[in-house]
Amino acid sequence: MSTKHQEIPDIIVARLPRYLRALSVLREKAETTNSKELGAFLGYSAAQIRKDLSQFGEFGKQGTGYNIDFLTEQINSILNIDREWKMVLVGCGNIGHAILNYSGFMASGFQVIAAVDSDNDLIGKKINEQITIQSIDDIEQIISENRISIAMLTVPANVAQEIAEKLVKFGIKGILTYAPVILSLPVNIRVEYIDPVISLQHITYYLD
Repeated sequence: MSTKHQEIPDIIVARLPRYLRALSVLREKAETTNSKELGAFLGYSAAQIRKDLSQFGEFGKQGTGYNIDFLTEQINSILNIDREWKMVLVGCGNIGHAILNYSGFMASGFQVIAAVDSDNDLIGKKINEQITIQSIDDIEQIISENRISIAMLTVPANVAQEIAEKLVKFGIKGILTYAPVILSLPVNIRVEYIDPVISLQHITYYLD
C-alpha cells in the first residue's frame, strides 16, 4: 500500500462511493449542492462532509457549495473509476449467475469479462451474450491475457483461501468475496467482503 493511501483513513474512502450515489440523484434536480444538503441526504453532518472532502483537496467555495458534475468527476478520479476495470468471476453457482446477469457494473466502470468454474456441467455454458463459463484451470491465462486485476469470488468457504492465493499469484490485486470466511492474504492485496449474515447481525443490534 502506498504512503498516499495510508494517509487517508479507510472509513473516509468507504464513504466516497456513497457521495457519488447521492450526487447522481441530486444531479437530476440541480447543478450545485452543498455540504448541508449532501449530509441530510446521507445522514451525515455537514461538518463530516466537509472534513471528508478536505482530505483530498478543495472542491467548493464557501457560500456557493459544490458543482455536482465537477465534484463527481473529482471523486471518480480519486477512486480510480475514471477508467474501465476488467474483472473475472470465480464460481458460477447461484450467486455467480446473478452477478453475471447484473447490468449495473458496466454503468459504473466495471466489466466482468470472464467467468470460471470447476464444475464440468457448467463449463461451456453461455450465461449471457458476452460470457461463456470457462474452466478454472485456465484462470492464469485469462488473467494474464486480459490484464485483469480484480476478481469476484463466489466459491464455497472451504476452497476460498486456496483459490484466493492462486489469484494473487497470477496477478490479481483486489478481491470482492462472497465466501463466508476471512481470507489471509498479503497486506498489499485489497479484499472486500460481502456477507449478508454479518450485515443482518449488525442490524439486529439496533432492534428490540
